[in-house]
Amino acid sequence: MSDQSPNAACSGRAEAVVAYRHDAHKLFGRSHANAAETFAGVRVNQRVPHSADRDAAALSRPSGEPTQTVDNHTSRYRLSLIDGDSQHHQQASQDRVKSAVHDLLTETDSKDLHQAWLTSDVAARFNEAVSYPYTSLKYHTLLVATLLDNYRNGHQFNDLHLLVDDAETIVPHRTIYADDEFALRITGADVGQPSARLGRQPQRSWASTWTQLPAHPLDTDHDNYSMVLDANLRRIQSWSTALQYIEDYTEAFQR
Repeated sequence: MSDQSPNAACSGRAEAVVAYRHDAHKLFGRSHANAAETFAGVRVNQRVPHSADRDAAALSRPSGEPTQTVDNHTSRYRLSLIDGDSQHHQQASQDRVKSAVHDLLTETDSKDLHQAWLTSDVAARFNEAVSYPYTSLKYHTLLVATLLDNYRNGHQFNDLHLLVDDAETIVPHRTIYADDEFALRITGADVGQPSARLGRQPQRSWASTWTQLPAHPLDTDHDNYSMVLDANLRRIQSWSTALQYIEDYTEAFQR
């Protein structure tokens, strides 16, 4: 990362907080037009600087007017690629959901917000767009945050790479996925380890980026579950859908 003055660093932390709160309205099933300005005394639903929200959306869903892709599904709850079920039916008490949502939005430290979203199962229950119900609000938000952090530090989109870290390496605002085996991070061109470029412009390019990784975190030579997971990841184009699929698949079959 580039050096920052104290004022710039303070501004960066504030903008990072905006990124994690920018789609709060989707947690409550409200549109942009009807989005509340505050939640529990904090500002939410603000515009994210540097077009990070727009670019993250382009990684997971087509541009232009949305079209309904699943008949009779008009819910903010995500559909699972594993079994097709709505996450509305996942067992979780309403009190726990409310508490988790509160923590996702009201934490004031941007690094703690990153960790909260990265480890949240409640955020994973929601889609990032009702018309594209297999997408994930959890991973869309993490993608917004990592693009914003990279852009603020002088990188253009065509500088960005996806790389694999060990499970203990969690980089605030850059790590977009983590489990007990590995983590995935998006960062600028000078990465110093094997990586795959995201491309010239934001688009649904997960499969091609994943395929280009020179070192994969999955044991596809000896583990049948990993082979199936890898094969499916080579077919999914949407970034938030793919990242959520890794989480769902790992929870369903490998833990």
